[in-house]
Parts: sequence; C-alpha cells; structure tokens
Amino acid sequence: MAELQQLRVQEAVDAMVKSVEKENIRKMQGLMFRCSANCCEDSQASMQQVHQCIERCHAPLAQAQALVTSELERFQDRLARCTFHCNDKAKDSMDAGNKALQVKQQLDSCVTKCVDEHMHLIPTMTKKMKESLSSIGK
Repeated sequence: MAELQQLRVQEAVDAMVKSVEKENIRKMQGLMFRCSANCCEDSQASMQQVHQCIERCHAPLAQAQALVTSELERFQDRLARCTFHCNDKAKDSMDAGNKALQVKQQLDSCVTKCVDEHMHLIPTMTKKMKESLSSIGK
C-alpha cells in the first residue's frame, strides 16, 4: 500500500518537474547558452572578462535550479514529517496492544491521507514555482 502511495506522489512530482522544465527551465537554458556564446564573440575582451560574462549568463539558470530544488525538498520534508507521524501513531497503537492487521490498516489509511493532502499542494507549488521562475533574470 505504501509503495502505491509513493508511486502516486512520484508520478505527480515527475509530471510537475517535466512541465516546469519544458515551460521555464529550457527557455532559460537557451538564453544562457546564447548569452555565453555572445561572451565568446567579443574579441576585445580578456580571458577574465569572458569568464565573468559567462558566469553572469549562468547565474539566472543556477538560481532557477536552486529554487526548484528547494521547493521539491520542502515538499518532500513535509510529506516525510506526515508519514513519520503515521509511523509513530502505528507504533503507539502496537504498544497499546492493538492487533497487527488493525495497526497496518490504520497506518495505510494515515499514509493515504498524507499523500492525498500533499497531492493537493502540487498545483499551488507548481504555480508559485513558475511565477518565481518567470521573474528570475528580468
């Protein structure tokens, strides 16, 4: 059961990441490469100036990647905290003498609830991420 829930979340997150990559990151990569190529076209620039120019071109993409990574980590942390809470409740229930089958059903139900709650956060997280990404480098 837990594996099924994990797969549900993974597929939803993967779809979100693909969407963000296609609609935002890919455009930023194109801009970064074109910008970097322009830096190399300046025959009057010193090696250090070209290097600094390329660094400036890479900065928005690096900032965007850090933002996406941070949002995904925060989402994973929240989901993990929720499932840890389920595990704690299951352990407490076992310690109280409840039957293993009953505890497993409670645990599955709790984990499913965590996943359902966090699945509803994905569209908002995606919207927020895309808004933040569109403002980077402007």
